[in-house]
Amino acid sequence: MLKRPRLVIILILVLGVLALLALPARTASNLKLVIGSLFLPLFGLSSAVQNGMEHAGNLVVPRHVLLQQVHQLQEENKSLRLQLAHFEESQQENQRFRQYYSFQQSAPWKLKLARVIGRDPGNWWRSILIDVGSTDGVRTNLAVITPEGLVGRVDRTGLKQSQVLLVGDPSCLAAALVQETRDHGIITPAEPPSLDASLVHLTHLIRSSGVQAGHKVITSGLGGIFPKGIPVGSVQEVRSVDFGLYIEARVRLSARLSALEEVWVILP
Repeated sequence: MLKRPRLVIILILVLGVLALLALPARTASNLKLVIGSLFLPLFGLSSAVQNGMEHAGNLVVPRHVLLQQVHQLQEENKSLRLQLAHFEESQQENQRFRQYYSFQQSAPWKLKLARVIGRDPGNWWRSILIDVGSTDGVRTNLAVITPEGLVGRVDRTGLKQSQVLLVGDPSCLAAALVQETRDHGIITPAEPPSLDASLVHLTHLIRSSGVQAGHKVITSGLGGIFPKGIPVGSVQEVRSVDFGLYIEARVRLSARLSALEEVWVILP
């Protein structure tokens, strides 16, 4: 019984081949194209599957190679961060030096630019070390400033370095006056000592002076160390001392003594 269906199938195939051979050449060619087009999607699918498998095989990367690439990217990221920080620091330094050049051109004194290279650990907020000395024309008791205001005076000099006492040190008193009222006084350390190094006192003001908060304080030129007209700071508050015989003012310095990077020495 199984042989009969097979014979029928074979007979149908033979008849189909004979019918195909009996067709005209043009008709047979068209029929072949139609039959071939029915199998093209299957051939395309097979090719796409094969290409996909090859692509997936290419994407499989060993774990140690991936770890090596991750480490390399991390190192490159660190390097780029350092370069960015260096660029930002250089940009800020260039901006400061452009301001310094403009300040030097407009200042009425002969100035020598110096870098701050150290601070005294035992007197952190009261002295600094700069990179200019006697070979640069610097000597003791020369005034030191920034474009913002008074910094202090040169206390000791070496060949290429000098120590500067900052405003507020007991050994760095400065004669000053209030711009608005023209009252004279002396800049002294804050009493009692303050944790805020930017605060000093203006003492020896007469009781009748009209000094008020907000008034500007500048050097008076008296004493022979600090030239007249250097900004010192602004008055924060005024109080009576010595049983009301005098008044003194608490002054906030214009120069940021805690953030000094470069300073100017006023040469003779």
